[in-house]
Amino acid sequence: MIVVVAPGQGSQTPGFLAPWLELDGVRERLDAFGDAAQLDLVSLGTTADADAIRRTEVAQPLIVAAGLVAAAALDRPVTAVAGHSVGEVTAAVVSGVLGDADGMRLVATRGRAMAEAADAVPTGMSAVVGGDEQVVVARLEELGLTPANRNGGGQIVAAGELPALDALRTEPPAGARVIPLQVAGAFHTRYMAPAVETLRAFAGGLSPTDPGARLWTNRDGSEVASGAAFLDLLVGQVASPVRWDRCMESFADAGITGLVELAPAGTLTGLAKRGLKGVPTVAVKTPADLAAAQALLDGVA
Repeated sequence: MIVVVAPGQGSQTPGFLAPWLELDGVRERLDAFGDAAQLDLVSLGTTADADAIRRTEVAQPLIVAAGLVAAAALDRPVTAVAGHSVGEVTAAVVSGVLGDADGMRLVATRGRAMAEAADAVPTGMSAVVGGDEQVVVARLEELGLTPANRNGGGQIVAAGELPALDALRTEPPAGARVIPLQVAGAFHTRYMAPAVETLRAFAGGLSPTDPGARLWTNRDGSEVASGAAFLDLLVGQVASPVRWDRCMESFADAGITGLVELAPAGTLTGLAKRGLKGVPTVAVKTPADLAAAQALLDGVA
């Protein structure tokens, strides 16, 4: 079983969509995605600087659009899929739960709502790498921080108010490194509650269908067979921790034999090398990586 995975916010870099425009039909596809998201995705993904594409309301649609372009370019049926954070919107479209346009409208609404929620209170996120997990979590609780992402491979992302994150960086848990992340706020925590309500209102107008591929949720790593249930989980995920560690455990339990990460790739393959040791991976960063991904999907890698 080859699992196709879609990355989350922070994986974008300036100009990362430029190589994809060399493929037939990609510009038109990105234009259509941009119309749905009300953004010029071609310009943002090719000429915009790092500050411009770091904005939550821009980064999220860009990442989902890139993942959908890469998935279409694979030209292979995807039979197992999961996404990390906003990558779950990509997974919803790839699995058939949502159509392209609805997925792009949903992620645009999500990005704007999360940006607005982040403006209400100065918050942020920091990656905590290494250390004993129980010790790390205890230190976060002591500071009033939330383990917003449990990514496996010895990485937990802490989220909360900036003074507490400063204290965590000054006095990290034993054996751990603290790396501040360039995000606008404490995603996947209670600070995003207003965004959940906005997203729930929008999602009420959508008509999800059941997935045509195996699909796992960030909530607890379980497999979801109902499109309506997955959409509900996707809405609540905005203010709930991401359990990518459990997703990887579920992949292993299901008999994963390879992992392909959609553009803008690199983060999840890195986690897989630590959390799914020995499983072959391919990071589809540019069209040059498609042949290796297709070979893995075909079982000839």
